[in-house]
Amino acid sequence: MAKEEEGIFTELARYGQIGTTFAASIFIGFAIGWWLDNKFFAGRTTPWFSFIFLGFGIAAGFKHLWDLSKKISDD
Repeated sequence: MAKEEEGIFTELARYGQIGTTFAASIFIGFAIGWWLDNKFFAGRTTPWFSFIFLGFGIAAGFKHLWDLSKKISDD
């Protein structure tokens, strides 16, 4: 495989990681909040922990996006 093709696949993997990681962090944050609401607190706090941890997941997704954009700009 030529160096140019290797670079293309590396860039595709890097940019493909953005959407996957962003969506996964939001889903995981919401899932933790839902679990806390329904299993740990027996539904008494619904939907507060779901919303709080959804916000944490969104913040984590944006932080990863920020870190990845800094890494891309440094390269």
